[in-house]
Amino acid sequence: MKEIFNGVFKEGNRIYTINKVPGKRVYNEKLFKKGGVEYRSWNPYRSKMAGAILKGLKKFPIKRDTKILYLGVASGTTASHFSDIATDGIIYGVEVAFKPMKNFVKLCQERKNMLPILADASKPESYDAIVEDIDFIYQDIAQKNQVEIFLKNMEKFDAKEGMIMVKARSIDISMPPNKVFDMVKRELKKYFEIKEAIKLAPYAKDHIAIYVS
Repeated sequence: MKEIFNGVFKEGNRIYTINKVPGKRVYNEKLFKKGGVEYRSWNPYRSKMAGAILKGLKKFPIKRDTKILYLGVASGTTASHFSDIATDGIIYGVEVAFKPMKNFVKLCQERKNMLPILADASKPESYDAIVEDIDFIYQDIAQKNQVEIFLKNMEKFDAKEGMIMVKARSIDISMPPNKVFDMVKRELKKYFEIKEAIKLAPYAKDHIAIYVS
């Protein structure tokens, strides 16, 4: 078991995080014990960040004390692994859909470093009183205006770094995904330096992870 990033471990072609709540699964992932430590398998087909890591992400932005704003947290699959890593930090999870948020709320009861926010991510002013001192924004929202939402939140919370999981088909279904990706990168370059851009196939079709600072 080799630690490839802070709190992220690799063995063979699988990656793991140390389970913050031993014995508990979040999405039926495999639990694995070694040297008295329980690890959770981080599934790249269920988590785009895991896909980005396995596709060669060079810098991982989450540390032990990182404060994360997660836009589009859904039921908390990826956020739960962030929770394993940022043990002294916090994950503010924003989700507009009630059903997945209900599941995320239950998860937050077990994982005290996560906070649920039922809100529309395109309206950061509706939750800026709750969210404080953000280091990193992570967004996974399948909407046409996903880039606009990301930029709005990056500006509102003055985040040092951010990562957006761009879903090409949600932006323009008629345009080839690579053209959509180029368009998005041009827009982001107006405001940030693009550190990495990683296509997520085969883990997520027509998606790219773009890491900015």
